[in-house]
Amino acid sequence: MRNVLVTGGSRGLGLKIASNLCESGYQVVAVARKASAELQAAIAQPRKSGAIHFRALDLNSIVDIGPFVAAIRKELGPIYALVNNAGIGTGGLLSMMRDSAVAELVHLNSTSPMILTKYVLRSMMLERTGRIVNISSVVAATGYSGLSVYSATKASLIGFTRSLAREVGQLGITVNAIAPGFVDTAMTQELTDVQRDQIVRRSALRRLAEPGDIAEAVEFLMSDRAKNITGITLTVDAGSTV
Repeated sequence: MRNVLVTGGSRGLGLKIASNLCESGYQVVAVARKASAELQAAIAQPRKSGAIHFRALDLNSIVDIGPFVAAIRKELGPIYALVNNAGIGTGGLLSMMRDSAVAELVHLNSTSPMILTKYVLRSMMLERTGRIVNISSVVAATGYSGLSVYSATKASLIGFTRSLAREVGQLGITVNAIAPGFVDTAMTQELTDVQRDQIVRRSALRRLAEPGDIAEAVEFLMSDRAKNITGITLTVDAGSTV
């Protein structure tokens, strides 16, 4: 089975991505600081193919990332794919945000996935194949009041995706991003009913995208059907940015 790392895989969108990839026959390593009850239930579920494992990693600790990837490779073998999903959605007006909150957002949402990708790439380069999918956001392009720093970190992943796709394409490695709209997960629970209604009314399909929609898009980009797709950002937002 092909090994796939999914960061932030213990809950919400990350767990949905991990479960969907598992059902498609991948051996998934859900990466998070600790396992949730939902993840433990997914791991214990009997399956005909595919598997989910949990491995603990605090992505805030840069020095631990290289040894973590080396340990995964030693235990499970080559890493076929990486989904950079982990992130925090701290909001607030820039003028009022604490310096530490700004630094934390940039560190976890931008720096950590780049460092993790660096080490995972080394496994892919040896195999001359691989898939990298970065989970960005539509606000990287549209902006959203109170999410200036978060939007900046998600925009950084799009630039990272485009340039890295050029760096590693000749090695058979594809690099793509997915830009979800506002998805009904824990990260959007801070939205008021008025804000949610505004987003729904603005979307072409008059609804929010669902976690399963993003998970299906990830699975497609992992598959051989997407072997000639690289450097793109796939928007999944029920038409809210049309």
